[in-house]
Amino acid sequence: MGQPRMTKSEDTTALIAHDEEAFLKALAAIPTGYSEGDFNGRRWGATIKRSPDLKRIWLFAEDFSGSDIVSFNLYGLEDGRHALKPCEMSSEKVVAFVLGWQIAT
Repeated sequence: MGQPRMTKSEDTTALIAHDEEAFLKALAAIPTGYSEGDFNGRRWGATIKRSPDLKRIWLFAEDFSGSDIVSFNLYGLEDGRHALKPCEMSSEKVVAFVLGWQIAT
């Protein structure tokens, strides 16, 4: 695979330093609405909303123990890139969560 297309923007938007394709594929596998699953051996609840045109995706997830959260917005840009805006956390934490999330069966 080629280099990730996500790069740091001038407006301090946090962008993914990992493989964009893997991140987007994992994010697409999380169903819209509320779901429960596992991350790092703990049970989580996650809510994801997608705009009708899929240009904006919002996720909020909380560890059921109440000790941790993950929250971000992902924006599709006109040039085909994606801007990740984590809510008061690192983009690395967001990427790790999305890639590691396992929906409950």
